[in-house]
Amino acid sequence: MPLSEHEQRMLEQMERALYAEDPKFASALEGSGLRTYTRRRVYQAVAGFLVGIALLMAGMVAKQVWLSVVGFLVMLGCAVLAVTGWRKAPKPGEQPAAGAPQARRQGRPKRSMMDRIEARWQRRRDEQGH
Repeated sequence: MPLSEHEQRMLEQMERALYAEDPKFASALEGSGLRTYTRRRVYQAVAGFLVGIALLMAGMVAKQVWLSVVGFLVMLGCAVLAVTGWRKAPKPGEQPAAGAPQARRQGRPKRSMMDRIEARWQRRRDEQGH
């Protein structure tokens, strides 16, 4: 559902205020930072998975069962990290959904962070008499 012109102006004002107040925090909230973080996490998990394979094979060659078990556990942990990181990664040009999974589980829609911020902004404007 698209935002009205008034809502778009308010959102732009809030974004400008956030960038002016705390530019480091504002840049951390951008989607590209999250996308880079999740991509890096997936790459690290793949590298760990390969290390786990090497440990598993080394344990088999050296006939050390404990080393093979450690290699398997490393592989399993890295596979879980890679899959969860891949699922959480937003698609290019897409904003990450903050509360979508929780809203489906609870059976009632959960207000997003932007909705709460906008409601606070509107209350402040109403209190000031604008």
